[in-house]
Amino acid sequence: MKERIAGFLLMTIIVPLALLGYLIIVFVGFAGNPARGRAGVRALDHFVNATVFNGYAWESISSHAWRMRHRRWAKAVIWLTNHFQADHCYRANKREQPLVDFILNKGLEKRTIR
Repeated sequence: MKERIAGFLLMTIIVPLALLGYLIIVFVGFAGNPARGRAGVRALDHFVNATVFNGYAWESISSHAWRMRHRRWAKAVIWLTNHFQADHCYRANKREQPLVDFILNKGLEKRTIR
């Protein structure tokens, strides 16, 4: 129950900030520092992976799609990203899989609030 209450309180703060962050990403994408825009898009990618695709919060949609490449949604992501960069999902997974393995081996994905 503590985890649900803490989650609710955090979300009442984080969701408005996330919306502000999205607007900043859009602005920065057109007129600001490209490195800041990339960092924001990367964070948004990880957020969408964790919430929409039920993936790990520390992994991109592309890397997750490669791990789950037998699933229909993953095949669609791989097909789409291949139009922009050949073997994008494979390369993303190759880059991110050691981090995923490390986090899982150390148990860092487990609950922190009891």
